[in-house]
Amino acid sequence: MVLRLTATRRALLAGATATGMLSAPFVARAADAADDDDADRLFADLDTRIITGMQEFAIPGAAVGVFYRGRQYLRGYGVTSADGGTPVDPDTRFRIASTSKTFTGASVMRLVEAGRVSLERRVDHYIDGFVAPPGAQSVTVRMVLNHSAGWLGYDYHDTGSDDGALARYVDDVRKLPQLTPVGTIYAYNNAALSVSGRIVESVTGATYESAVGQFLLQPLGLSRSLFSETLPAGGNIALPHDYVDGKSVPAPDNFYLPRSNNPFGGIISTARDQLAYMRFLLRHGRADDGRRVLSPATLHTMWSNPGPGGTLFVELIGWGVSWMLRPTAEGITVVQHGGDLPGYHSGFMMVPERRFGITLLTNSDSGPDLLARLFIDDWALRRFARVRNLPAVPQTLGAGELAPYEGAYTAEQIGFTGPPATLKLQMRAKDGALTMDRVGSGAPLIMLKFYKRDYVVDEDNGLRANFLRDPDGSVAWFRLGGRLFRHVG
Repeated sequence: MVLRLTATRRALLAGATATGMLSAPFVARAADAADDDDADRLFADLDTRIITGMQEFAIPGAAVGVFYRGRQYLRGYGVTSADGGTPVDPDTRFRIASTSKTFTGASVMRLVEAGRVSLERRVDHYIDGFVAPPGAQSVTVRMVLNHSAGWLGYDYHDTGSDDGALARYVDDVRKLPQLTPVGTIYAYNNAALSVSGRIVESVTGATYESAVGQFLLQPLGLSRSLFSETLPAGGNIALPHDYVDGKSVPAPDNFYLPRSNNPFGGIISTARDQLAYMRFLLRHGRADDGRRVLSPATLHTMWSNPGPGGTLFVELIGWGVSWMLRPTAEGITVVQHGGDLPGYHSGFMMVPERRFGITLLTNSDSGPDLLARLFIDDWALRRFARVRNLPAVPQTLGAGELAPYEGAYTAEQIGFTGPPATLKLQMRAKDGALTMDRVGSGAPLIMLKFYKRDYVVDEDNGLRANFLRDPDGSVAWFRLGGRLFRHVG
């Protein structure tokens, strides 16, 4: 459940549904607010970039929240549905998908602060009867939160809607293949985050959803944020959309998500609530009413001591406790997450040292193209936080240098029901670079150029990915969007 790799669509699409419908912006100033003229100019530039991207990629609706040196900005754009929806505003609900993982991590850290959980203890200390895949029983709480558990992470199977759904899902983890040795390699792992959610249940005796409500949603005043189980009928909800032949088409069935998936993707929220969550994080763990919810030391723990690094669309230092830690050319760390489900794509990025954060919610499968312009490209980082991505200067390699990377790569994914699906990539050398074919997808070829050993960049959209090697030095994996594809020849 991570950002999809999509080809950049250059043509302005005729009949795009995202037409200039904006809610009135909400701007709040604080005692340390940025210079008004500077902030107003930046917010206007941001509006232009979002509106232009929505038109180009036919995104029906979006909502943004920004925290910039004490000043706050909220705005909705477009409509909740391409078929006669209502205008999106800062209180429109979207699925935030994988940004939900950070709520799971913060809930675990509340238990750490209370002395009820240790990040370094094994998972089976907290979950009675927990059995990991073969070779992974030593997995710790920290490892399931920093994506280094090593087993297959793309498992969405449905175990029901009652209070025992998460326990049944976690019991099934033992059946997953172990891809890499525990604690050694980062591979994005949804299943491990559900294990983290089950730790919360086991320690508190409450359901995961109730615990998150008590630990975070209620004390932070996130009254519009909830899970599907408590979603009221009707209301101000952005519908998910497929992207078909250059248009976004409502796909209401895509709203469904199994309850067992809640710890890694289940929260439904709004731009206003996401901005309140951001204030809590950037203001050292205090809610708007002044209540201390997490200590500064705990937030530091969440954003430090990273596990193994690599790439997730950008280069990563590694993962802290449920947050990706991203380097910059200036040596300042970016703290980031994002969320992706069919029909919903979002980003959430902060530079704590610069007192800046941005969140953007969209309701179309073309959303990743707009998100790339704000969360992969360093446009927002340069303008608001004065930091830049690490350089990635493409190189031209010879055929002999490219040969070890050529061939087929595969990965598995377990859907709501049925047997696992196999995803296939094919790499071929061409003009000093690699072409990547997502076999069977009908998507155009992607040209990947190396910028350092084992690291590649798509010049079209700035997306980065990397190869991993076996101990003998042979190319064993390709990491794309955090997912590991095995080199099979």
